[in-house]
Amino acid sequence: MKWLSASLSLALCQAWAPSKISSSYLPSSRQTSTSSHTTHLYQSSSDYNVVFRPSSDNDSFDSLKIGTARVHRYSDPSNSIDDSEYIMWYHARDATLNSPDKSLPLLSTGRIGRATSRNGLIWERDEVGSVDADKTGVSLGLNTDSWWGFDTAHVGLGQVLMPMVSPSIRSQGGVYVMYYMGGSFEETPIATYLEEDKKDRVPIDATIKGMKLKIGAAISQDGTTWGRVEGSDPSGACMVPYDTSDVNMQDIAIAKDEKGRLLDIPEELYCVPISFLAILIVFTQGWPEVVVNPVGDNESTKSATNDSRDNFFMYYSTMLKDTKEKAIGCAVSSNGFAWSKRGIVIKPSGPLDGAGCARCNVFRKATPNVMGLWEDDASTWIMFYEGVSSEDGKHRILSAESNDLKSWKKTGLVLDVGVGDNAWDARGVGSPHVIRLDDGFFRMYYTGEGSDGQTAIGVAKSSDLKVWEREQAGVVFAFE
Repeated sequence: MKWLSASLSLALCQAWAPSKISSSYLPSSRQTSTSSHTTHLYQSSSDYNVVFRPSSDNDSFDSLKIGTARVHRYSDPSNSIDDSEYIMWYHARDATLNSPDKSLPLLSTGRIGRATSRNGLIWERDEVGSVDADKTGVSLGLNTDSWWGFDTAHVGLGQVLMPMVSPSIRSQGGVYVMYYMGGSFEETPIATYLEEDKKDRVPIDATIKGMKLKIGAAISQDGTTWGRVEGSDPSGACMVPYDTSDVNMQDIAIAKDEKGRLLDIPEELYCVPISFLAILIVFTQGWPEVVVNPVGDNESTKSATNDSRDNFFMYYSTMLKDTKEKAIGCAVSSNGFAWSKRGIVIKPSGPLDGAGCARCNVFRKATPNVMGLWEDDASTWIMFYEGVSSEDGKHRILSAESNDLKSWKKTGLVLDVGVGDNAWDARGVGSPHVIRLDDGFFRMYYTGEGSDGQTAIGVAKSSDLKVWEREQAGVVFAFE
């Protein structure tokens, strides 16, 4: 789909036009059906909490790798019958994107798809996808309209938002906003992204394509067909790595905060997991996580909703140019499309995340009241993020808390890797996304990787956001 002008995009998002959501609950290819129930079959005794896997169809866009699920629940509270539907967006890759002629980084990024569920555990793929996507079943595919675009080689999912909507359910229609990252076929030297002691492991002239990821935005009225929003960067991106030598970033190079003070922002690089070099896994800059900070009790509606207030906060994964640290940066915006960087908020420290921090999910803390309704914590936000251990190199999910979305304090480990070498998530867990459930529990969707390199989406459950247990998802009865 061609670029949408910034003015049209803003107008659509301000209008929050109604959208129609599909309500198909047919069983997926990994389920068996009878006249009275649907049963999900798991592949082994260790993957009882797996809810979504790569497609078994080799021609499908998601047949090789799968990752970064973002799940939202939609329901009509006025209806006495539970007609809730869950929608999952995720990115995935097929084998063609790993072909030698493309020379892309070995990631799970490729194209973005969509799936639906009645209970959040049994999922059905959208086999049709967007009418203008470059492959069947894809919601947001490769940019085939602009050869100069930042997202012509592969794309990956960050977050899907519907601002001014409850984080638990959506009761009315609105415009979806997707934040994603993309890479082009531009070649960059591999050594640029390696620490000094690892540079001699690659030829000095070795290059890789698709590594210089940038962040973009797209909007949709149905959650299936997306229109890209043209950002301020010549490539169409709305967020690029901070580089003082980039002539297109002169304004950012002298960026100031809301009080007019000069910002000390470190320069950034992109990097990828170069597993074929037997180097410790590192992160690609991208994975944008965006949250909307609503009007507070101590703010007037007028002052809190004016054009100068930074209601939108974006947290993204990056690599620092000088130290080669993998960290989480922050940017702010008053409209969700034009962003100003605010520096690094989470950096590696200690054994759990000493080798890198990335891929986070941020939301306001909440507890159920006596009526069973969720009440937001007035001042506390929690971040779940992926950390790489400096001791064993495995990925785990950690947490941090903040009272202002600016300063974050780490609070430790929340989900460890699977037990045993045969566990489907023994090698790493990450890309967390948490939703609220009606029973007072929180559910976390996360990406896991096994010792064989296979990836899948699993679930865990918690009542306090501190102690998480893998949730039984293998057998679910949905009576007709």
